[in-house]
Parts: sequence; C-alpha cells; structure tokens
Amino acid sequence: MTTTTPPRAGLAPRLSALNKVVELGPGRLDQKLLTEAGALLTRAGDRLKLSSEHTVVALAGGTGSGKSSLFNAISGLELSPTGVRRPTTARTHACVWGLEGSAPLLDWLQIQPRHRFSRTSALDKGDSQLHGLILLDLPDHDSIRALSDNEADRLIGLADLVVWVLDPQKYADASTHRRYVTELAGHDAVTVFALNQADRLSAAELAELVIDLNDLLRREGVEHPSVVPTSAVTGRGVESLKSVIATAVGRRRAAIQKLEADLQRMEQRLGEAMPLGDALLVPSSVDEARRMGLTDALCDAIGVPAVGEAMENVYAERSSQWVGWPYPRWFAKFRPDPLKSLRLEDVGDEIRGITTGSVSAHSAEVANAVQALTDGLSAGMDPVWRTAVQQAARSHASRLPKALTEELTEVAPRLDRVPGWWRLLKVWQYLLVVAFVAGVVWLVAGLTVPAQLPATLQLVGDGAALPWVALMMASVLGLGALSGIASRNFVELGASRERERLEREMRRRVSTVSAKMVVEPVERELGRHHAFYTALRDLSG
Repeated sequence: MTTTTPPRAGLAPRLSALNKVVELGPGRLDQKLLTEAGALLTRAGDRLKLSSEHTVVALAGGTGSGKSSLFNAISGLELSPTGVRRPTTARTHACVWGLEGSAPLLDWLQIQPRHRFSRTSALDKGDSQLHGLILLDLPDHDSIRALSDNEADRLIGLADLVVWVLDPQKYADASTHRRYVTELAGHDAVTVFALNQADRLSAAELAELVIDLNDLLRREGVEHPSVVPTSAVTGRGVESLKSVIATAVGRRRAAIQKLEADLQRMEQRLGEAMPLGDALLVPSSVDEARRMGLTDALCDAIGVPAVGEAMENVYAERSSQWVGWPYPRWFAKFRPDPLKSLRLEDVGDEIRGITTGSVSAHSAEVANAVQALTDGLSAGMDPVWRTAVQQAARSHASRLPKALTEELTEVAPRLDRVPGWWRLLKVWQYLLVVAFVAGVVWLVAGLTVPAQLPATLQLVGDGAALPWVALMMASVLGLGALSGIASRNFVELGASRERERLEREMRRRVSTVSAKMVVEPVERELGRHHAFYTALRDLSG
C-alpha cells in the first residue's frame, strides 16, 4: 500500500502567514497582487483537502507540438484525438491510473465526465508505478480558441506537475517562454520539458537543441531544467518521460512541492513590492516618552501654562479682598483696579475661550504636535505605511481642538469659591480694626474730655492710661500688618498649589483625549504594520 508523504513542516504556518498578509494588505499592496495571493490560498486549501494519493500531471504546449500524440503514447490508448488538418486540442482529456477517490479531484479540475478515462484493467499491471497518476492533455495555449478560453492557463496553475511539450521548430517560441517559463523560477522540481518530435532530427542536431534549450531555460531562471527528448511516433524517450512522471507519482510530494514553489514565488513578489528590510525594528506601540511628548506639545498648543498663570494671578488678586490688611485695601479703592489692566476679571471666560476666535491657529499648532509624533514613529517605514500612520494620527484632527476645549472647560476653576481660612482671617482682621478704632476713640476722649467726670468714666479721662492705649493701638497695627504679610505668603503658596492642581488636571485630561483620538489610532496602524511584516517574515518559513 502506498503511504502518503506528509507535507513539509512549515507549509501550514507559511500558508497562515500568507493569509495574514492578504488580510492586512488592502490599501498597502497592489490589489492585483493581493487577488493573486488570495487565489493561491484558495487553491492551496482546496488541493490539500482533496486526494493526496493522486498526482495531477498536465501536458501543456503550443499548437502542433504533439501533446495529444504524447498523451496517447504515455497512456497506451487513443484517448485524445489528434488533429490532421489543424492539430489542436479543444478540451482537456484526463487519463487516471487508479480511479478510486479521484472524482472530487477531477470535479475540482472541472474535467468533463465524458473526457475522463481510467486505466484499471489487469492489462495495466506493468504501469503499476503510475498508480495515482491523473494525466491531463490540455488545450493548446496559443490556439485561436485559447484567446477566449483560459482553460489551459487555469489547469497549468492547478496541476501538481507540468510537462511542457516543445517541438524542434518552436522550442524557443516567445508565447511559451514569455507567458509561462519566466514565471517558473523555483518550480524546477515540478516542471519537465519534453523536446518532442525528436525523430525529425539527427543525433547531432538533437544534442545541440537539448544544450541550447537548457541554456535558454537557465537564462530565464530555471536553475535545474529537466529536459527529456521524446518522439510519440517512434516511442523514443516515452519510457524515460514515464519514469520521470512515475518518480513524482511515487513520492506523492508533487502537490506539496508545487504549493511550496508557488509560495516561494509569491514571497518573492511580495518582497519586491514591500521589502522587509528593517521594518520589524519600527516600534509596534507608542512608548511612554512619546506619549508625554505629545501631551506636552498639545498643552503648549492650547495654552495650558498661560491658563495656569492667569488662574494663579487671579487667585492672588482676589484674595486681597479677604485677607489683606483692610486699611491698605480701602486706600487701594482710590487707585485703578489692577485686574482690569491685567484683563483677568474672569478667568473662567479665559479658559472657556481657549480656542474660540482663534481655532485655526490652535488647530495648526495641534496638527504640528501630532505631526511631530508621527514623524518620530514612522521613520524607516515604507512610504505607504508612513502615509497610513500619518492618516491614522490625523483621523480625528477636525474634532481634536474642540474635544480638548470641552475637556478644559470642565475644569475651569470657580472664581466665587472662598477658602474657609480666608473668612476666619477676615474676621480676625476686622476685630483688630475694631480694637484700633476703640483705641482711637479712647485716646481722643482722654485728651478732650474734662477731668471732672462721673466715676464710671474717670478711666477714660485718666491721662496715665493714655500711653498704654497708644501702645495697644501700635500693637494692633503691628499685629494687623504682620497678619497681612503672613496671609499674603499663605495666599501665594495656595495660589501656586492651585495652579499646580489645575495644570495637573488639565494635563491629565489632555493626555486622555490625545490617547483616545491620536495614540490609539496610531497604535492600531503600528500593530497592523508589525503584524504584516511579521507575517511576511514567516512566509519565508
């Protein structure tokens, strides 16, 4: 019983890798190439599911090459009609050695039932080495019918092994070499060249033609051509050709070798279209340093430091209404309001208006920040992938400034918020003001009120108490001034902390927005880039 040789290790992963390339390639690779790769995947999947006990060998060639005669000579029967007036083959004929299990494979090849023949009689014991062979006689690829019927091309692509039947006069014909032979690089193991009609040549002429054909094939990329001189008329070389075919049939590896060769050819074409190079050195994600750099650039673009500074100034100025020593504050009312000169009357409007009225300018700065990120990430990429990364980064460009503005508006500080310690300090300072006023009243009363007073008011008129009243008043002034200075220091510290809190919260929100609208789309494209080139690498096995 014939045992089936298992597929070469690595074929399944290579097919899986090609499937990944096809999945990730749209928009990056030429659509025609992707279509061909998809067709190869379909063909490989279909062939591997069908009989591995049969080897499909196709006889291909041009008009008048003697394919049908050679087909009949190999099969030993007159199965395929040979032309007399116009030696052409119209439809594919198949001869099967070992019919059992071949029907699904013949259906896949689309061989019509009336053109299927079987070699299973007792007379065929001498051809037992061909058991499992499905021999196809293909239509002439250069006939008038072939111009509108691609059956020959289709079956050449589906066959496990192709025998090119060449005649001495047209063995170098361009229609064969340009359309087919130049595409056979790497297919040496599953391609045979039969130089037919050798009976028309002398021994010297035949030897010269064989040498010339070998040289021609090598120049066209067939490194190890297999050339077998044959003659369907005399039978010369037919047994040698049958032996070559029998070896392929016996190994049960022609189908796998054909798929491997097709994969290798597709790998070369994909590599030419999208060279691997150092593509896998490109990062597959955005590192933390670049995330922070983008956040910093966006914060600068939308003016986060300026908003923080404005808030700090307003915090400090507004505090003077509560914690400043009242007397200087009252005198300050006769001077212009510094807030108006600073245009910081309403920092809430300042923050909410970050982009209003100047959206285009901020949009340009935001775009520059995003561009700087993509330039750093896409260095060394193929131009197609670099453009894709840039487009991914700009996919939300029209909404990004607005989204940042909305986020910052939500963290605008409440200008009417008054810390509790401001209120307590204001009560304390007004108590000192009351104490100072009481001292002034006492001092004035002590200097102006007559000494003859009722006993209950004699203390006010006591001149000996006046120095102590004056000392108390000086102490109150000093204490008020010191508390004012101390409070201003605490206010500055509080303003700095409030600015840090605001800027930290704004940075957090900017980072969140940039991660969602810039980093995530970019990382998806970077991941796609990495997966694509990983699959391209794995395709080589």
